[in-house]
Amino acid sequence: MLSRRTHHSRTLGTVLTLTLAGALAASCSAPGGSATPGDTTAAAVTAEPTCGSAPVTMRGYFETGFPMAKALTDEFTKQFPNVKWEVREDQFAVITQNAPRVLADDPPDLMRLPQVSELVKDGLLKNLDGYAKWFGWDKWPSGQLAQLRMGPGGRPRGEGSLFAMGLNFSTTGVFYNKQLAARIGLTTPPATLAQLDEAMAKAKNAGIQPIQQFNGGATGGLAFPLQNLMASLGQPAPINDWIYQKPGATIDTPANLQAAQHLEQWIKAGYFAPDVNAVDYAQMVSRFTGGQGLFSFNGDWESANLDKLMAGNAGFFPMPPAQAGAKPAAMSAPLTVGISAKAPHADCAAFFLNWVATNGKAREVAVQTGGSHPMGPADAPLPPVAAGTVTAGTLEAAAQVDRDGTAMDFIANATGAIYAKSWTPQLQKLVSGEQTPDGLLKSVQRDYADQVGS
Repeated sequence: MLSRRTHHSRTLGTVLTLTLAGALAASCSAPGGSATPGDTTAAAVTAEPTCGSAPVTMRGYFETGFPMAKALTDEFTKQFPNVKWEVREDQFAVITQNAPRVLADDPPDLMRLPQVSELVKDGLLKNLDGYAKWFGWDKWPSGQLAQLRMGPGGRPRGEGSLFAMGLNFSTTGVFYNKQLAARIGLTTPPATLAQLDEAMAKAKNAGIQPIQQFNGGATGGLAFPLQNLMASLGQPAPINDWIYQKPGATIDTPANLQAAQHLEQWIKAGYFAPDVNAVDYAQMVSRFTGGQGLFSFNGDWESANLDKLMAGNAGFFPMPPAQAGAKPAAMSAPLTVGISAKAPHADCAAFFLNWVATNGKAREVAVQTGGSHPMGPADAPLPPVAAGTVTAGTLEAAAQVDRDGTAMDFIANATGAIYAKSWTPQLQKLVSGEQTPDGLLKSVQRDYADQVGS
């Protein structure tokens, strides 16, 4: 089988063969790190981590509505018939709320994770440094793993030990309906924020909903266009510093205030649906694929779905900068999964994560089902995709952001509670007219300071 050092970036690498002969049985405690709550140190890996040859039942807890995780576990069982999977799925909002309790009381082997700092602080995730050294993950480009590294006690992010991995590396931007774009004379993606504004105004005047977005529930989607506007009007580095909890970092900056004000202009102009605060993620996707919106701010995890449901009629572009000729920035991060500190089959889980990034068939699943870049070394080959597809567009956009060094983590990942308890309710209030752009940023910054203890 093909496998080797793997990681979650847009850049890719060679594959290397790992044998299963003489492997450890995966049912014993894993050497990636201690399972003692509060102990986040790593133990050395002294023998090859595998799934062994005896029957193993792996437990996974993943996000519903995204078929890639199920496709990967099914393919893994085909290649390793002794490994079966029990998979639980929930909406990401539910996972965000449940993660600490699930990891503490009923830990799966692998779990889709929200922001991980608090989980690390509470000793709920296994330190993966031992596995990283064994498989060679720490030889990959450092930027691929930065978002999953934590300092002592979970702070700061971006450095320190590795506590999670990715099933792929996703990039966000703007999807658009080509037929609706043609109706307003838009034949190429907007190259500047002003051109994007112009296209939205034309769509509104033509009776076309300019933006199809979600903002209902515990994890609202207006954070996507807001952060894109932050990147368009400012720089990604200060945003990443805030997300990584760097000392003195703040989200309440002049550039971000401009972004929040610009978002408010879109709201007041009617560019979002009137019921956007009641629209959940699935409704947004259904409306967009049904031709009810020109643009949608979303991620490449929908690429394969759009290639199926909107074949030839959907396109993708990174958020255009405010200044002509500037390099576009994008939210780009791994689809984060972790191994529970109490995982009964941690070796097998680590072996699976390595297989996801380095096995040829698994990488195909990441691209063709997940629509995004697989993890892996810098020189790992990218599975082919058909020219002109949405997937081809998202992969090229991700590669561009990688070359330009303009990737950002998601502002919802700054702390474990900031998305559900601060960004979402404040953005919902902005839509309803109960909050101002300045008040939004100041409120989020206060919540952030309370949560990180600064």
